[in-house]
Amino acid sequence: MSLNFTWQLHGDGKHIAPGEVIEPEERLTFARTASVGAQHVIAMFGATFLVPILTGFDPSTTLFFTALSTALFLLINNNKLPSYLGSSFGFIAPIAAVTAAHKGLAVASFGILCTGLALALVGVIVHYAGAQWIDKLMPPVVNGAIVAIIGFNLAPSAWNNFKAAPDTALVTLLAVMLVAVLFKGMLGRLNILIGVLIGYVYAIARGQVDFKPVEDAAWVGLPRFHAPQADFSILLMFLPVVLVLIAENIGHVKSVSLMTGRNYDKQIGQSLFADGLGTMFAGLGGGSGTTTYAENIGVMAATKVYSTLAYWFAAGFALILSLCPKFGAIINTIPVGVLGGVTTLLYGMIGMLGVRIWVENKVDFGKNVNMMVGAIVMIIGIANFTFAIQGVSFNGIAIGSFAALIAYHGLKNLGKLTGAVVEEDDYIEEDQDETPYSIHGSQEKKA
Repeated sequence: MSLNFTWQLHGDGKHIAPGEVIEPEERLTFARTASVGAQHVIAMFGATFLVPILTGFDPSTTLFFTALSTALFLLINNNKLPSYLGSSFGFIAPIAAVTAAHKGLAVASFGILCTGLALALVGVIVHYAGAQWIDKLMPPVVNGAIVAIIGFNLAPSAWNNFKAAPDTALVTLLAVMLVAVLFKGMLGRLNILIGVLIGYVYAIARGQVDFKPVEDAAWVGLPRFHAPQADFSILLMFLPVVLVLIAENIGHVKSVSLMTGRNYDKQIGQSLFADGLGTMFAGLGGGSGTTTYAENIGVMAATKVYSTLAYWFAAGFALILSLCPKFGAIINTIPVGVLGGVTTLLYGMIGMLGVRIWVENKVDFGKNVNMMVGAIVMIIGIANFTFAIQGVSFNGIAIGSFAALIAYHGLKNLGKLTGAVVEEDDYIEEDQDETPYSIHGSQEKKA
């Protein structure tokens, strides 16, 4: 199959009539398409830079690999599926665990590399065998629980940042929330970026920002790359992140399908493979792992421009910014109070993504198996249960992930042997009595 690098000009290239959209294989004039690409960079900017700031990775290196990963994604999908790959919040918890164990960022990069490899392999399998096996192995009650604890496990980190400068943190948090509800369209969708900027200005006024590193940084230069350092003992902390990346990629494909009216299901395997490959390269060079971004879905919804050429411009702009060390130094001046405010929301949002998986799949927590699996996994993840066996460390996310898989399949199979559990017994049916489940009341449903 030959690569498609031609985009048809839509109309006069200057106007979009009411009800019209710019399809992935179309474009506006180059200047207008480039301006849409710039909007995509702005949309992903706030979230993408928070990951390296929170984990200690270099922002310029991270931006470099988001540009590379986006280019790979477009190439592998033959410019059919529009997407920008930014930094994934799913990696924050395992990187923080590695850092807390004093193993260093090179070891964390090895975890990112292996996570990307696992995701790429999943993509290959999905491309040839379909995605049904994922639901069999990790049904929504399991998948949702694991995704949820990847976010909620970070709650202590958010509090530590928040209490370092509570006034700045509160200003930032309020700004992020208020911008989302006070403004429509693009401004509302950029609430993270605008909220961080408001908190940053407040921190400057409070004397909490040190600009000395910015003065010392060069205007032009390569990002700071570093190679991964192999340490297989940390892999169990990282591999659960694959579930987050699968959920985000499939959600992205479904969202683009809904907006464009096209069926992109055949692109799911390629999407997963492309994201996995981009994450592998990031792990090899010292960048954060990547994922598709909901923020860029918002740009497409607002502009009605689905042209993949706009994403090539976005990748180009990101690459240029990554070659400016002074720009990266400015990003690194964001103080801890601002991070505490924004992560109070963002870490919770990661956790709520898992809850959303439960809700959208109508997981029935009136069933004993579902309730028990969700309950124990959430406690293990939030409390961050830890132990080590012969030098191999297990944190709350790894233990919770194992607990979810073992408890769900083990209890279900035992229940089927006794007849207490039936095969299709996990989800709420539309016509069933939806009386709220009470831990105090009698329970007449089967487990």
